Amino acid sequence: MVTNLIEQQSVREWFNKTYQNRGLSYLRPQEAYYVFLEILKAKAGASILDVACGPGQLLKVAKEYKLDLHGVDISDIGIQMAKEALPEADLRVANAEQLPFANNSFDYITCIGSLERMLHLPKVLQEIRRVSKADAEICFMVRNSNRASWKLVKEQLGIINKKGHQGANTLEKWQQTFEDAGFRVNNVLPDIWPSRRWAHWLSLGGKLFPVDYKKKEEADDSIEFAYEFIFHLSLS
Repeated sequence: MVTNLIEQQSVREWFNKTYQNRGLSYLRPQEAYYVFLEILKAKAGASILDVACGPGQLLKVAKEYKLDLHGVDISDIGIQMAKEALPEADLRVANAEQLPFANNSFDYITCIGSLERMLHLPKVLQEIRRVSKADAEICFMVRNSNRASWKLVKEQLGIINKKGHQGANTLEKWQQTFEDAGFRVNNVLPDIWPSRRWAHWLSLGGKLFPVDYKKKEEADDSIEFAYEFIFHLSLS
């Protein structure tokens, strides 16, 4: 059973309002999602499930890799936006605590910037394991609570988006959470987008400085100070 229905409704309403008012501008641009498919080494014909897919930014990139596209999101407006962009995809309004798919369904599973918003994360991770094939490759992006901006703005000033169930955790705690849920951590990389977005904006969508988002994250970005961590996982 899905937990905390009233709080889940609050999260749904926050995302619906955000997508209504801000649309795709709420999210990073599509080109910043290539890195996740490259980390997974995505191969044509394989199936992918994007958990908390929103308007489908990652799935639009996955389409270029010729994957079989599936996505779920708690926001019906987010799913409607995704359906308009990807009519060929299997897109469903659903809670990640109850994924509407059979066991052992997917080759790749992603959840980008959303696990920290889940009300009952152990249940979500259990569901992701259930629908993953035995040799599935998994990519999560999660927020770093040791980042100075989080500590100052979120913790000390108390500016936390409670309606959207905003959260964060340390690298060690994220890794332990995933291992406790039965995942093997293959690699952890820093998310480079926050440090590169200024170049993207200043160049009006181009690349003011040479950044290839199709490649893995760059080694010179310190994992300790990363705004978010990218975990590449498999089933243990």
